[in-house]
Amino acid sequence: MRTIVGLNMAKAKANAADGWAGKQVFTTGEAAEICKVSQQTIIRCFDSGRLTGFRVPGSRFRRIPRKDLLQFMKSNDIPTDALESTKRRVLVVDDDEQIIELFLDVLSRDDRFEVKSARTGYDAGMMTEQFRPHLVLLDYMLPDINGNLVCDRIRSNPELAGTKIIVISGVVNQDEIDTLLRSGADDFVKKPFNIEKLIERMSEMLGV
Repeated sequence: MRTIVGLNMAKAKANAADGWAGKQVFTTGEAAEICKVSQQTIIRCFDSGRLTGFRVPGSRFRRIPRKDLLQFMKSNDIPTDALESTKRRVLVVDDDEQIIELFLDVLSRDDRFEVKSARTGYDAGMMTEQFRPHLVLLDYMLPDINGNLVCDRIRSNPELAGTKIIVISGVVNQDEIDTLLRSGADDFVKKPFNIEKLIERMSEMLGV
């Protein structure tokens, strides 16, 4: 019985860590939970300037950006494990419902990955800001823009400098592939593809 309870607690902690890993702004309550101190301690550190952040306009609520919380934790020798999940975040960008479902099904069952999806270039831009993926699986032909523009936008953001991009398409010629690689894509995979081989390539690129 104790073993089962212990496993459940460990799983709950792991799930919480994965949730914190993708979050970019924290409340004082969340920061207190992560740092394992009281909320009042976080508030005092915030008000004294030891923990930097901002107040929500028109309110007294305090908010702490991820980078500021990490800096505070490191300067106070607080373990940062809760903010640094071992899972690799993967964003799938494709307007083909079957492709989306395939990746969501396969990657969600792999403990190495956390996966989300987007169906347009616009949504991809929003999701890269919010989700901060380690890797993007990007279809070239999207409903609103082509994949090279998505590559350009990702590469223009210094906070996404480490994000890997694999472009997947069945209707691209060699000149377009070269353009994609110049735009910042790390690799190109032609449709139809072997899902197992693609995951092997993803694992190589992410070191998992």
